[in-house]
Amino acid sequence: MRAILAKVLATGVAAVLAVAAPMAARAAAAGPGAARPGHVILAGIGGLRWSDISPAGTPTLWHLAGEGSAGSLDVTGISIRTCPVDGWLTLNSAARASAPHPAAGRCPADAAVVAGHARAGGPPRQARIPRFPALVGYNARFSEDPQWGLLATAPGRGRCATAAGPGAALALAARSGRVARYLPSPSQLTPALLGRCPLTVADLGNLPATGGRAGRDSALRAADQRLAAITRDLPPDTILVVLAPGDGSEPQLRVIIVTGPGYADGLLAAASTRQPGLVTLTDVTPAVLGWLGMPVPAGVTGSPIQAVRRASLAGTVRMLLQQDAATQVYRQTVTTFFLLIGFGGALVFAVIAVIGWAPARRQAPAGRQARGGRWSAARRLDLAGRRAARASAARMAGLWLASVPVGTFLASLVPWWSQPHPAAVLYLLAAAWAALIAAAALAGPWRADPLGPPGVVAAVTLGVLALDLMTGSQLARDTPFGLTPLGSGRFYGLGNSAVVIYGVSAVLTAAWLGGVLLRRGQRTAGLVCMASVTGLAAVVSGWPGFGAKVGGTIAMLPGFVLFLAVAAGIRITARRLVLAAVSGLLLIALFALANYLLPVTGHSDIGAFAGQVLHGHAGPTLRRKISSNLNSLGGNPFVLVIPVLLGLAGLVLAGLARGRSGWLRTTLLARACQQIPLLRPALATSWLIAVLCWLAEDNGVTVPAFGAPFVLPLVIAIVCAPAIVTALPGPPGAPAAPGRSAPGTRAGHDQAGQAGHPTDAGTASGGQPGYR
Repeated sequence: MRAILAKVLATGVAAVLAVAAPMAARAAAAGPGAARPGHVILAGIGGLRWSDISPAGTPTLWHLAGEGSAGSLDVTGISIRTCPVDGWLTLNSAARASAPHPAAGRCPADAAVVAGHARAGGPPRQARIPRFPALVGYNARFSEDPQWGLLATAPGRGRCATAAGPGAALALAARSGRVARYLPSPSQLTPALLGRCPLTVADLGNLPATGGRAGRDSALRAADQRLAAITRDLPPDTILVVLAPGDGSEPQLRVIIVTGPGYADGLLAAASTRQPGLVTLTDVTPAVLGWLGMPVPAGVTGSPIQAVRRASLAGTVRMLLQQDAATQVYRQTVTTFFLLIGFGGALVFAVIAVIGWAPARRQAPAGRQARGGRWSAARRLDLAGRRAARASAARMAGLWLASVPVGTFLASLVPWWSQPHPAAVLYLLAAAWAALIAAAALAGPWRADPLGPPGVVAAVTLGVLALDLMTGSQLARDTPFGLTPLGSGRFYGLGNSAVVIYGVSAVLTAAWLGGVLLRRGQRTAGLVCMASVTGLAAVVSGWPGFGAKVGGTIAMLPGFVLFLAVAAGIRITARRLVLAAVSGLLLIALFALANYLLPVTGHSDIGAFAGQVLHGHAGPTLRRKISSNLNSLGGNPFVLVIPVLLGLAGLVLAGLARGRSGWLRTTLLARACQQIPLLRPALATSWLIAVLCWLAEDNGVTVPAFGAPFVLPLVIAIVCAPAIVTALPGPPGAPAAPGRSAPGTRAGHDQAGQAGHPTDAGTASGGQPGYR
């Protein structure tokens, strides 16, 4: 057991060195950063999106985007929709923050600011926001660890920051609500005032969410003119950031434009997203601190905003619009997709069962002989044919449905987001890829092996997901089982929707490939194969540059280790069980420390969390994760079904471990476990991974539910294999199938009891020549 664990950890160290070396070379080859600017100006226009900007309608915005760097801004905060007041509070504290407001409808107005009168061109006055302490108290419940007043400290000790407009006052307020320098309107800003302080924040107003296109165009022209007045005579070496601090009527990706030293003709990017053209609102405050030469405190999750080369401005804007279109496809269709694949899949299997079985039951009395109540030969053949046809249809349907998750990833090989009907193209491509994978699984030389076709589907799923994780999660973006920036989703790595699918596919792939070698008598090769598949899957899942999955890796690796121990015939003692339980935690700790201590490994949430632990700031993150996990049980009444189903699955597996099908009448599954030696430990490992992912992931009980559209169809495909179905007892008077033990004998129970031992693999196949 310890040798297996040591091998996995050694593989992790090798991955650290393999990835760190080329990254160090690239870092050494990189040139020095851009010169530090003398001034930073933040200008906010609430609700602004790229479809609002055009050369004729908003000439100032278009000009700034042309000479500077453009990007999409994810403003996702505490709730699904972020109002502008939430965005200003987020800029204030460098953490997601919110004011009380409903999930839909009109956004609340900015908090009232009490200030002395400032005449045009006169100096700003001190002001206060009476409601600000209440907003601080309201946000304490979310465990986001806001550092109130952080943006106001960006100029450094003894240097000033000016707020123009109520939203800007929220951004620069201290924890008490005090604003050191405030102007009621951005129109009062002059070149002298802009040059006085290193940091200026201006609220240029919010675009109306209702009222038609005319009202929005009018507000756009007014905001563009106010921005033109600010940019007319900027101080030298100024970085100007134009952004949308919040949403309008619905969540969307918003606008961010950065101009100034180091940001000419570029596309914005940040390590927090690893997606060209996409940055987050929580990146802005750390970026301002960096621009003004101030250190970023520990616990801040954002990362610096950088610029990379881009194509033409028109092409860049088109790409950003398509990026937002993809997020809208996900937001508007993902719930319907999961309802269809869940209830639709159940309906498909129900129809197969009814069509294939009900007519035979109705005609059964006519097919019996007059004496003894035994079935006629013709009726026995008819029933056997119906059973085989029903099993074949269920097997094909199961393989196709299980291939749909990986089909959604492969659909992104075609830029569906740029098509006139992106949602239709996405799901049609996913269905087509699933059909192609299922057909390949049924057509290859492995088709006679009961675990062959499901193993192919699992191997393709594991291979596609792992390669995608190692190449930047490009295929996962805005696909149902992938990642989306809206709704506080992940931007890179292994998402909660795919973590169970990934872990189970690794287990089934290892069971299939290892089982083939074990049946050939190649025990060492089989164990090495299984250890390689599961070990690499764990490393790809946990390494910060690939999957960057903390909870999922902590949940998967114990299951992998126990599966390998059972396959190797190692007795599971209490000590070994403890070692297996902490193996995932040890691997993640190794990766986290490597990521934190070696900056060349790149920015990652894993390394950031390690820094929080070392500096004593991990409490809010842990509380937020635990709270989110517990709240998942109260999301809607349907989620309460998930623990019940997991409990039933556990009872079934417990019954199989005792060599009987149990009171749930899982005869097919029991027969499959008898004929496939590694199936029972593989299913038990899959169940354990699902349960541990429930406990370890912040999405809680919903995480196993995402794996059901993959796991359940594959199990159906396994038990409906011809080698399994033909081994079932037939109707009265039917002859026993070749290689099948007669009912009532002990052969089946003895075989099931030995199924987990590789040394019996050659005899546990039930005598099926094709399977051997």
